[in-house]
Amino acid sequence: MLRVVHLFKHALFALALLASQSLTAAEPARPKGSLVIIGGALRADNAAVWERMVQLAGGKGARIAVFASASASPEKAGKFLVERFNQYGARAFFVPVAVRLSGIDYQAAADDPALAAQVRAAGGAFFAGGDQGRITRALRRQDGSNTRMLDALWDMYRRGGMLAGSSAGAAIMSSTMFGHPKTVLATLKHGLDDGKEIAPGLGFIGDDVFIDQHLLVRGRFARMVPAMLKKGYRLGLGIDENTALIVGPSRDVEVVGYRGALLVDLSRAEPHDGPQGGPLSVGNVRLSYLDNGDRFNLATQTFTPSPDKRDNLVDPARPYYREPLFSADILGNSTVVDLMAKLIDSDQLDAIGLSLDSPNGVQPDLGFEFKLTRTADSVGYLSPLTEQYSVYNLRLDIRPIVVQRPLYLYK
Repeated sequence: MLRVVHLFKHALFALALLASQSLTAAEPARPKGSLVIIGGALRADNAAVWERMVQLAGGKGARIAVFASASASPEKAGKFLVERFNQYGARAFFVPVAVRLSGIDYQAAADDPALAAQVRAAGGAFFAGGDQGRITRALRRQDGSNTRMLDALWDMYRRGGMLAGSSAGAAIMSSTMFGHPKTVLATLKHGLDDGKEIAPGLGFIGDDVFIDQHLLVRGRFARMVPAMLKKGYRLGLGIDENTALIVGPSRDVEVVGYRGALLVDLSRAEPHDGPQGGPLSVGNVRLSYLDNGDRFNLATQTFTPSPDKRDNLVDPARPYYREPLFSADILGNSTVVDLMAKLIDSDQLDAIGLSLDSPNGVQPDLGFEFKLTRTADSVGYLSPLTEQYSVYNLRLDIRPIVVQRPLYLYK
């Protein structure tokens, strides 16, 4: 009888071990490192971002691997970045893995064990801007498998290292990235071709968040929506220039830098039926603007305004703006955020923005209306120091409209 009990215990232990191994295989351990995702055009004097990268890579003297793989001039870009990191206290080094690097077999370099070991042992890595397709081409083999260098970057990140990238270096952070897309308005009209206009990224942030850059300056929030719908994303983060998103191991996102970021939430979106490849028409997109110092947790879906805004919730009963809100160019530089800020502190329930094409463009009579609406869960915060707003959970509806051509002068 004792022998039977003993064997039964061993069987239970074996089953538990197998279940544990199965769970581990299905859910790999979350990386212990941090991501610094920069929207592009990072200025040399933006100390808050540069110093944060050095700190996350280990502090003063941290070894940071510089990848200028996306650049058209990797030598010049790499030299500049190494010098810049060193000015902020790091010990940066250039990694010669770039398609455009003269005199180097980039494929051999990407699979060089000694070079990969240097990167694996570093405290962080930084990807310069340029063409994001050059980064994935340099770090993946022709069959799509990881090179030794890409595996080394993943090992360093999982161990606790810092991965950063600006512009093209930001685009690679999600598992899907823009490749060579049309203009924003043309994308709204005709959609996106998978494999060309959108392509696989490196996926450091995970498979559940879409990333875009140069966002407010170039009105790119609008192109995020069709890309996310096409690939099944619910959450997207678009970062403006000279601004960074710091993503920690707990999936807490912090905005640091000159401006901010837009969070696009499609979890309740209602795509309207239309012809395949026809103009975008969608309702109930949720749009939030995270300003410098704000936080958003990707796991819990909670917002935390910056300390200077926390006690200054916008009071709907005391609105500042008291006139209809409208923009004739919603895709203009920062226009959507300015309209969001006015709406959250207004006596108006909604704001309208338009996007129209040139009379010489393709389908000049096709434009788009962007309707922003305050809902029960829309909130805003205002900084008494900078007079900048944080705006969370506005509803956005996008629909195609007919523009009467030609436009006549008023008489």
